[in-house]
Amino acid sequence: MFFSIVLVWLCICIVIYQLKPRRPKNFPPGPPVLPFLGNLLHLSLENPLKDLERLRKLYGDVHSLYIGPRRAVVLNGLKAVKEAIIIKGADFAGRPQDMLINVITKCQGVVLADYGAAWKEHRRFSLMTLRNFGLGKNSMEERILGELQYTIKTLEQSIGKTLSPQVMFHNVASNVICQVLFGTRFEYNDEFIRVFIRSITENTKILNGPWAMLYDSLPIIQNLPLPFRKVITNYEALRTLVRQLLREHKATRVPGDPRDLVDAYLDELEKRGDESSFSEEQLVTLALDLLAAGTDTTSNTLLSAFLHLLSKPHIQEKCQQEIDRVLEGKEQACYEDRHNMPYIQAVIHEAQRMANTVPLSVFHHTTKDTELMGYSIPKGTIILENLSSVLSEEGQWKSPHEFTPENFLNEKGEFFKPEAFMPFSAGPRVCLGEGLARMELFLILVTLLRKFRFIWPEDAGEPDFTPVYGITLTTRPYRMRVELRSQ
Repeated sequence: MFFSIVLVWLCICIVIYQLKPRRPKNFPPGPPVLPFLGNLLHLSLENPLKDLERLRKLYGDVHSLYIGPRRAVVLNGLKAVKEAIIIKGADFAGRPQDMLINVITKCQGVVLADYGAAWKEHRRFSLMTLRNFGLGKNSMEERILGELQYTIKTLEQSIGKTLSPQVMFHNVASNVICQVLFGTRFEYNDEFIRVFIRSITENTKILNGPWAMLYDSLPIIQNLPLPFRKVITNYEALRTLVRQLLREHKATRVPGDPRDLVDAYLDELEKRGDESSFSEEQLVTLALDLLAAGTDTTSNTLLSAFLHLLSKPHIQEKCQQEIDRVLEGKEQACYEDRHNMPYIQAVIHEAQRMANTVPLSVFHHTTKDTELMGYSIPKGTIILENLSSVLSEEGQWKSPHEFTPENFLNEKGEFFKPEAFMPFSAGPRVCLGEGLARMELFLILVTLLRKFRFIWPEDAGEPDFTPVYGITLTTRPYRMRVELRSQ
């Protein structure tokens, strides 16, 4: 009997040993790996950022994890991230194709599509079209400033009161990108805007939460009716709404005379025919990619910026002094004014650094066998850029852990951008909406600070800077009191 028990346990141990994932030769070190689960138990399902920092201290700037059976390498610090995504950018420019976030997008679009011909075609088209429709030009400024008039009305109705800015900033950011895509803005109570904001907010929390991690780690549960299916339902609802907008668009377009990105894509589709990667389903995914990327990161950065300005009124006042001086006699700001506003530029960039809206970027995937920092990285390895480690790296910033605009000012008070500033990532996969985001942040901040003073309510307690973790980090809900400035 005793011998039988020993034999059974020996067999179990052998099976477990055989099922246990093994690190390839010269692969980065990491914590012990369990069969099926990988390193799931080493990470908090609610917020793994602190765990990644703990593992960094144990195993170094480049260490490995297993997401279920999948190999992953975590990159920490400027040196490692720069070597991977800039110096060897093409080697690390793939996207993993079998995770929850890829399943819902069907591996299409420009954010999650793998590194290949279809992705390159769509990225090239998107960059060119954004540029043609006013990225960096007056027409885009007019769209942003026009949308801001609705924000100003909301704030004027709240003079002397307190309001929550979350929905307000999401509305302005989403309507700017809607004008680029569809050539129109939506009323804030419109079904499209309401469903879009609700779905994106829910999905960003779920996709980097415990259920998405379980989906990615345990393929056996992927078809079960568990909470991660809410993401799929939300995304399909959004696809249905975009298809309806597309049908309405096609009924009024004039071929060869594009009003917006959707028209330009349909022109390109007709020109290329059926032999290219362009299709109406690709257009739906591309539109949702740009909507999500153009709304969530910008609005969350604004929420972070205003939270810091509320808690540090002396910084807000210094911004307003610079704005008053540069814009004296002008009706409104223009994007070129940024060159005369080094302090505002520093505050915006510091808000982006501290907001750290996409702390793990979007997962990369190696496209070939390659090397990094002396380690061998096989093709098909998931790559996690820990941008938090870069944006708060000791030695790269004057004050890495505090909101300090001087991080972006030299001894003469001139604006400069340190190499470690990469909130949009870098390399082949750098965010293609970076230019639009910069323009939005500048014009929104300057326009609102010129007209209003924002005050932390006396009965609100101390500001809480602890972020809510998801695909994007966002602030916890807060309120602010609004006053008109004396001009």
